[in-house]
Amino acid sequence: MNFLRRFKTLLLPFPAQVSPTRRPTPFLTRIDSSLGRAMSSESTHRIFQLKFDPLTGESQWVVIEETDDAGGEESFGGSSASFLATTSYLDMLNDSARNRAFREAIDKTVTKPCHVLDIGSGTGLLSMMAARAMSSDGGGGTVTACESYLPMAKLMRKVLHVNGMGRNVNLINKRSDELQMGVDIPSRADVLVSEILDSELLGEGLIPSLQHAHDNLLVENPLTVPYRATTYGQLVESSFIQELHDLGNKEGQVLDGIHLVPNGLSTIIRPKSQQYPLHCDSLSEEIRLLSEPFKIFEFDFWRRPESHGEAKVVVEAIDDGRANGLVSWWVLQLDREGTIFYSTAPKWIDLQLNARASNWCDHWKQCVWFIPGEGILVSKGDEVTLNAVHSETSVSYHFASTETNEIRQCDSSVTGDFHLLLPPERVAIYGDSKWRSAMLRAVQNALKGRVQPLCLVADDSLFLTLVATCLSETSRVMSLFPGLRDMGSQYVQAIAKANGITAGRIEVLKDKRNIDRHVSDQKKVDLLIGEPYFHGNEGMLPWQNLRFWNDRTMLDSVLSKDADILPCKALLKACAMSLPDLWNSRRSLTMIEGFEHSIANSTLGACGELPAAHEGPLLPFFIWQCGEIKKLSEAFTIMEFDFTKPITSCNGKAEVRFVEPGICHGYVLWIDWVMDASNSVVISTGPDERWWKQGVKLLAKPAMVGIDGGNPGGFCSSVVEAEFDSSTGELLVKNEFF
Repeated sequence: MNFLRRFKTLLLPFPAQVSPTRRPTPFLTRIDSSLGRAMSSESTHRIFQLKFDPLTGESQWVVIEETDDAGGEESFGGSSASFLATTSYLDMLNDSARNRAFREAIDKTVTKPCHVLDIGSGTGLLSMMAARAMSSDGGGGTVTACESYLPMAKLMRKVLHVNGMGRNVNLINKRSDELQMGVDIPSRADVLVSEILDSELLGEGLIPSLQHAHDNLLVENPLTVPYRATTYGQLVESSFIQELHDLGNKEGQVLDGIHLVPNGLSTIIRPKSQQYPLHCDSLSEEIRLLSEPFKIFEFDFWRRPESHGEAKVVVEAIDDGRANGLVSWWVLQLDREGTIFYSTAPKWIDLQLNARASNWCDHWKQCVWFIPGEGILVSKGDEVTLNAVHSETSVSYHFASTETNEIRQCDSSVTGDFHLLLPPERVAIYGDSKWRSAMLRAVQNALKGRVQPLCLVADDSLFLTLVATCLSETSRVMSLFPGLRDMGSQYVQAIAKANGITAGRIEVLKDKRNIDRHVSDQKKVDLLIGEPYFHGNEGMLPWQNLRFWNDRTMLDSVLSKDADILPCKALLKACAMSLPDLWNSRRSLTMIEGFEHSIANSTLGACGELPAAHEGPLLPFFIWQCGEIKKLSEAFTIMEFDFTKPITSCNGKAEVRFVEPGICHGYVLWIDWVMDASNSVVISTGPDERWWKQGVKLLAKPAMVGIDGGNPGGFCSSVVEAEFDSSTGELLVKNEFF
């Protein structure tokens, strides 16, 4: 569901003199906690947290003191709280259908005093439900809750205290597989309540967690909530889904002479996601259903699951078409009797039992599995055999048509020769003829009149590396590939011959700090180019690609006096929008199934309940997937970043005139990259472009807006201000209505 909830805590004694990083933009990674198990009880407990610097691409371990406050209003801008504000905890707690289903199932299952174990407790909602269910039957019983992430555990203690549950729930700041019988818990638990599920179902370690719990923490034949999970699938035809993975066929339709996937190497670039989480409802009008839903796997929580499983399903086509992907989802049966359900199915599925979430939520989506190449051609009545295999943490699919016995593998595992794994959106961008044409035109214009130009590709753009080489027979190209690194070098070597590139024309540099060794005083860089795109930044905010500006500044000494820089500038653009589904998923918490949660609002960055001195977080989303959306203003420019000059802090302000009446929930922000000085080539990453995420600034409270002469009860204009800090790469956005 989100990487934070899978984060493994490392607790170690650590020197007090270690200072926190300068750059507070967060990025968390999974690390092994085994080193912390031998820690002395007298040691100072501290938690390592990995922070990512958006301007350098580097990461640094910093330490959060156990005494640091992870909740409360004063700490929202602090490191641990700001991490939590960018996760999906808030979205999950606002999922009323989920909360209600768990409450009903726990009330039905925990009917007498017993020992309940809650794995991955979060704010403690399920633990409090279990404790309340036992107290309603005369009291007694025990609830043991384990939450491995220290800031979350500290927030949970606050929530328990506010609800008077501090004595009812025993909270342990460990992973469940670190709990020891007789040390952490007095006896095996009679009931397990847990919610460690992601969109694929298995990605958060459901199987290993259940295996360890059944082996070490639970009684034989325990009661569990949920009781069972079942995965389903459906074959679909969709040009959008094909574009996310089939670069080979897409590139065959583009006649620009650049071959990212040459003939014979059609799989050298593959999408890296085995599962691709997607709000399929946003594509419902672009998807053709080629089969009825079919059951794939069933996982029982009440018994120990196997690490490996296989299923064979014969799927009958219900229409003619070409299956490009398999859409999968899961259904939870929360009670043993099978009366309480929750599902992540798309809205076109009629589940009858009201099992689907009633409101839009982002923490669980459907998953799309790509069928390689052009897909499988089927006619109505044809049968396709699906062979599904699951490991401890993932699922892979293989298809075979009963007519042709053609095998199609539907995962992203890399075997045999070298393959470069890229995000699906990156694969789609490289196959976009409009985008390719614009990039070609910009580089071509910059190369005009230059003899033996020296070109430097500062980012991870494979396409621009080939373009700069192929458009000029005399050019010399150096590429940094800061994220791809050796993979970029291997890729260039593999496809060079197919693009007519002789040895030595492309040089992949390992470190930009040593670039002086490759540039002479007589021949400096004539063309510095980037998209910009940095491998590994795909889920981040759009302006974090301003790392290109920082790199351009560092490379200033190797640029010639008349060097062209592509892009030459960037524009911070925005649009006022109605985003009711997204806003509601991030709205402030009050009572959740009878438990007060307002104390968590500041820490989780909720809309409407932040202290006046603090702004809500800017969050990255694919706006087109955010449920109901409506533009209320034209796109407007807030400020400009000039790449012809060294990086500097800057600010901007824009007055917004509303062109549509409605309820404004926030501003969507993005970057337009201006590739040339004449402004003839502009690459937009705005909400109309589906391959890029935008940044979202949600309002504390929705505002009714109108237009001059109409809707007199609403605001007619607003002012949006933004400040960019060149020392941190952070952007601060504020607004005011008139």
